[in-house]
Amino acid sequence: MRPRLPEINIVTGKLQQLARLRRQGGFSLLELMIAMFILIILLSVAIPTYQRSVQQARETVLKENLWQMRRAIDQFGADKGRLPASIDELVELNYLREVPYDPITETQEWDEVAGDDPLKGDGAQGLKDVKSRADGRDADGKAYREY
Repeated sequence: MRPRLPEINIVTGKLQQLARLRRQGGFSLLELMIAMFILIILLSVAIPTYQRSVQQARETVLKENLWQMRRAIDQFGADKGRLPASIDELVELNYLREVPYDPITETQEWDEVAGDDPLKGDGAQGLKDVKSRADGRDADGKAYREY
């Protein structure tokens, strides 16, 4: 016959294992606070960097859109022998696919600078330049309206 082991030792051993697991299973309040503090420090560095890169991307898109519209005005003038009346005329005659988006004001509205048309003469007027309507300045201190 086999000797019988007392059940108390088995139960006591299981309870001791559970107690050890409970002590090792979680984080203390201090550990959680330190982790949160480190996370806050990392976010305080990352968020301004992200915002700066987004603003720089908007400024780059604004410069590119203005360059494309000015190029379309020049091409129109070379093809037609006169300046366009507006940005809409550039779109209607397919010099631009659509009126570009101003990423700073988040609209498709631009300041159209009209002036004497040197190509046509006779005091005729036409669209000479396009400017942004955005208030404010870029990172270098240049006003968006001066681009």
